[in-house]
Amino acid sequence: MPQQDHPGNGQTTTVERGSFALAHCVCGWTGPARRSRDRARTDAREHGCTSPAVPRPTPAPAPAPADESVPSA
Repeated sequence: MPQQDHPGNGQTTTVERGSFALAHCVCGWTGPARRSRDRARTDAREHGCTSPAVPRPTPAPAPAPADESVPSA
């Protein structure tokens, strides 16, 4: 589960992937993978982003492929 490093502004989070922790920001920045969660949180604090605290847009889903198994009339 992501951990908010800056409660209220929603800019940076830390995410665990296996034995590593990474810092992420809404601006698209990602810190290096760290074995130390504390170091990943420090990376997030030191990032110093001034982007507004808005989530990144979710890309639209790809259109479903045409079903070619049904013959057209």
